[in-house]
Amino acid sequence: MTNPIKAALLAATLLTPVTALAAAHEMANPQVGGADMFADKTIVENAVNSPIHTTLVAAVVEAGLVETLSGEGPFTVFAPTDAAFAALPEGTVETLMMAENRDQLTRILTCHVVAAEAFSDAIAGMIADDGGRHPVPTVGGCTLTAFMEGDAIKIEDETGNVATVTVADVDQSNGVIHVIDSVLLPGTEEASADEGMGMGMEMDPEMDTGMDMAEGNPTVGGAPMLPTRNIVENAVNSPINTTLVAAVQQAGLAETLSGEGPFTVFAPTDAAFAALPDGTVETLLQEENMAQLQKILGAHVVSGTWTTMALKEAADRDGFVNFQTVSGDPLTAQIFDSGRVWMFDESGEVYEVQTADVIQSNGVIHVVDGVLLPRG
Repeated sequence: MTNPIKAALLAATLLTPVTALAAAHEMANPQVGGADMFADKTIVENAVNSPIHTTLVAAVVEAGLVETLSGEGPFTVFAPTDAAFAALPEGTVETLMMAENRDQLTRILTCHVVAAEAFSDAIAGMIADDGGRHPVPTVGGCTLTAFMEGDAIKIEDETGNVATVTVADVDQSNGVIHVIDSVLLPGTEEASADEGMGMGMEMDPEMDTGMDMAEGNPTVGGAPMLPTRNIVENAVNSPINTTLVAAVQQAGLAETLSGEGPFTVFAPTDAAFAALPDGTVETLLQEENMAQLQKILGAHVVSGTWTTMALKEAADRDGFVNFQTVSGDPLTAQIFDSGRVWMFDESGEVYEVQTADVIQSNGVIHVVDGVLLPRG
C-alpha cells in the first residue's frame, strides 16, 4: 500500500452509525456512509461510491475480484467498513495487500460473499427455521453462522468472531450488500468450496461471474479491460490508475462516469499523479478542495466517443483536434499517421497517450502519462 490511492483508500473515514435491519428492499435504498446507493448499479459501482468501504474496494482490486463482483450474480456481500479493517492487528491489511499473499486475501474476501441473493427478511426467516442459528456457506469455502440478537442480524465466522449487520438490504443490480462492523475470517482448517455455495439455495451453473473475455480490448497495467463494463468498473480494475479512482471517488464523480455518456476519458496513470509536486495529490483529496479536484478531473473528460479513428477523421491537416472538456476548459489532441496521440493541456504541457482505444460500455479511455491541468 505505497502508492497515493492505496494510502487514500486506507485513510480513516467517518462511520455513520446506522440501525441494523434498514428499510426493506422494496423501499428506497439506504445510504451508506452518507452516500447514495443505487439499485440499478452493480456491487462494485456502489462500493466505489461508498466513503466507508475504501479499504474493501482496494482489497477487491488487489485480489482481482472486480470482474466477478461486477458479474450477473446474484451475490450477497457482507461488506466490512474501513473501521472494521482498521481494527485488525497492526500491519494485517498491508501484509494481505502484498502480491505474494493474494491467495490468502482472495479467500478472506470470498468468505464474505454468498452466491445467492438474501435480504434481511429471508435471513431472519432461515435463522428462525433453523432454531436460532443458520449456517451460511460462502464462495470462499468457509461457513458463516447467522443468528439474531434482538433486532440485529449477527454473523459469526469460523474463528468465533462476530460481526453485526449495521446497514441491511442495500439493493444492487446483481445482488445485495449488508454492511458489517467486523472482518470475517476463515478458520485454520481448509474447507471445501463444493459443499454448498448459497444461503440454502443452489448456485446456478449458468451464472455469469463476470469472467468474460476482453474481446480484443488492450490491457491496462496488465489488467483486462472489458468493453461490456463502464468507465468506473474498468478503471477500478486497473492497477496503474488507482490514484485516478481515488480522486473520482473523492470528487463524487463515480455515478456520473458510470452513466450512459458517452464519454472520452484521458486517464492519467499513478506515475503521472506521482510526478506532480510533493503533497499535491494529498491536498486535492481534502474535502475543502473538492471544487478544484472536480475541475481538474473534468478537464480530462470530453463528451462523445473519441477513438483514434474518430480523431483522425476530425483532425486538421496538422493532426490537431480541439475540444471543450466537461469542465469548460479547452484541450487539444494531436494524432499522427502512426496512430500516436499527444495531449496539450491549457497550461501548455504536452503528454503522450500510452494506451489508446480502451473501449467501454459508455465511451472510451485513453491512458495518458501526465495530468492535464486547466489554467488557474
